[in-house]
Amino acid sequence: MASREGFLTDEQREMLKVATQNAELMSSLSLTLSPRSAGRSSPGKNSSLLSEHHHVKAPGGGQSAALGGVAVRHPRRSHSGKIIKVKKDGAGGKGTWGKLLDTDGDYFIDRNDPNYDSSEEPYELVGYASTDPLDEYKKAVVSLIEEYFTTGDVDVAASDLRELGSSEYHPYFIKRLISLAMDRHDKEKEMASVLLSALYADVIIAAHFSQGFFMLVESADDLAVDILDAVDVIALFIARAVVDDILPPAFVTRAKKMLPETSKGFQVLNTAEKSYLSAPHHAELVERRWGGTTHLSVDGVKIKIADLLREYVESGDTVEACRCIRQLGVSFFHHEVVKRALIIAMETQTAKPLILNLLRETADEGLISSSQMMKGFTRLAESLDDLALDIPSAKKIFQSLVPQAISEGWLDASFQKLPDENGEKPDGSDGKLKQYKKEVVTIIHEYFSSDDVPELIRSLEDLGKPEYNPIFLKKLITLAMDRKNREKEMASVLLSSLHMEMFSSEDIVNGFVMLLESAEDTALDILDASDELAFFLARAVIDDVLAPLNLGEIIGMLPPNCSGTETVYLARSLIAARHAGERILRCWGGGTGWAVEDAKDKIQKLLEEYESGGVVGEACQCIRDLGMPFFNHEVVKKALVMAMEKKNDRLLDLLQECFSEGLITTNQITKGFSRINDGLDDLALDIPNAKDKFKFYVEHARTQGWLLPSFT
Repeated sequence: MASREGFLTDEQREMLKVATQNAELMSSLSLTLSPRSAGRSSPGKNSSLLSEHHHVKAPGGGQSAALGGVAVRHPRRSHSGKIIKVKKDGAGGKGTWGKLLDTDGDYFIDRNDPNYDSSEEPYELVGYASTDPLDEYKKAVVSLIEEYFTTGDVDVAASDLRELGSSEYHPYFIKRLISLAMDRHDKEKEMASVLLSALYADVIIAAHFSQGFFMLVESADDLAVDILDAVDVIALFIARAVVDDILPPAFVTRAKKMLPETSKGFQVLNTAEKSYLSAPHHAELVERRWGGTTHLSVDGVKIKIADLLREYVESGDTVEACRCIRQLGVSFFHHEVVKRALIIAMETQTAKPLILNLLRETADEGLISSSQMMKGFTRLAESLDDLALDIPSAKKIFQSLVPQAISEGWLDASFQKLPDENGEKPDGSDGKLKQYKKEVVTIIHEYFSSDDVPELIRSLEDLGKPEYNPIFLKKLITLAMDRKNREKEMASVLLSSLHMEMFSSEDIVNGFVMLLESAEDTALDILDASDELAFFLARAVIDDVLAPLNLGEIIGMLPPNCSGTETVYLARSLIAARHAGERILRCWGGGTGWAVEDAKDKIQKLLEEYESGGVVGEACQCIRDLGMPFFNHEVVKKALVMAMEKKNDRLLDLLQECFSEGLITTNQITKGFSRINDGLDDLALDIPNAKDKFKFYVEHARTQGWLLPSFT
């Protein structure tokens, strides 16, 4: 009762006290009037006892009718004369209000009662779902990453992550950062790698990096559903992390043991190990895969190199010059530092000792690798003739620099690019080859302008030098790489036509070997040359210009420590990816950028329109407008199937016209017939006489000269 008294007034407390005393009095009275004493006592005596000994106080100073200030409690009686026993503890009997403040009975609230008050409802505990800290962390880091991709501010991103706390969730941050970068451009991928390198040890501990990357590898199967090249991209992130020293090389081996061999994660680790980390000069190749850490253009880097060398000559501070070279973050472009430094030494004799000291220091520190040093000397040797126009003694100075650099140990003794006394380099080229190169460059430029494959083939036949076919292939792809996607697509289409018309498989293989051998020189002008070459190789395999086994043959023909080996491995990974055929076919837009399914639909519609009474010339124009000559085998296939289904050989007239105009090449027609032949058993389920009709079409095609002799 103590807790309830806090809500009573003084008057109510007094009433409560009196009621309690009366309750005790009634209790003792009920004992007196129990059945055991009733048999021996008369009613009169009971009344006497009540009046003499049991005075009941009336609250509030009120008086009863008989006694002033004293109320006599009479036992209740019914009209029948029976004595009604008072309920024990004074709570009353049936039909009474019960004991004062009695709350022991059941109490029900009727919501239909007009006097219903919702505040009388008992309190209920309402359960709320507890917030998962990881969910909140996920939302916060996504916002942080998006902001970083927008601003590129590494310091702010590191500060925000540090303020976010929850360091136990850092593995998730690593996984999320890379997952978001994978579905973006190379710029964001490079930014993600730079941020991870900056966070290492300072914000995120090494153990969390291993955990985060393993979580990423485990989720490779899910990521591959939305990102077709997920395996290759994750493998490259792992290789970059190893190169940047934020993952130990042993990570790949340990992680392999924890994954099933059939999983995408295991494939990721294999790709990282064999295609990237095992390739010669893999550090340089991996670092520049997404454009380097500075996102500067080649011209921008050259300007910065020239500025730092000029400042070095003025100050002579070797330590500061090395710091500036390191800060550029373009280790794959250090050959430009070597070349420009040597030119300064030739131009200004007083600067020569400083320049040689800088090159010696960078070599001793490992800042400039031996391969980059040799490349710098090689590039300078190749430009000596032009340089001699401005510096007459350039050749003489260069001839004195090379032995000195070799004797001091900062230039490899295998350097063999010294010019002879006449300044000519022993490149083995003759007048005929030089003339051939000039002519094919003109032919290729005309092809890029006209898109006329038959005309180019006729021009090559007129040259009459099939022994130089590999050189033509090298020149074609080199010129295409320095142009837009349209020219790259045209080069692949031309290569497919040349393979069936003029070039042997040996010519194609030798041409790609020459390309890969000179890949490092090509990369001096085209930074993404390695990626472009990999796509050309993969496209050649998809177009049946090269067989997959030819890639292994090419690797065997490359010299040791050639960076082209890594390009071939990359091409293999592109071919092994899911939906590789469609993806590689449209890697440069397919001439129009259409998806393969869209092209199929357009081909089906134009054939239906022609079959229902269309004009041959209009149908040929529609095929030409598709702009996908590498996909014309689909026209041949669908035309033959429609001819079988509709029993309309008029479609053969369309193929004859396309062949006569050179719109569809022999190679594409042969490929279309081969595809029908491969699926002939399935086709016979829908068209019972399919095999007989196909046999007739093959004989007709051979008579008209559509097919290659090799078709069986």
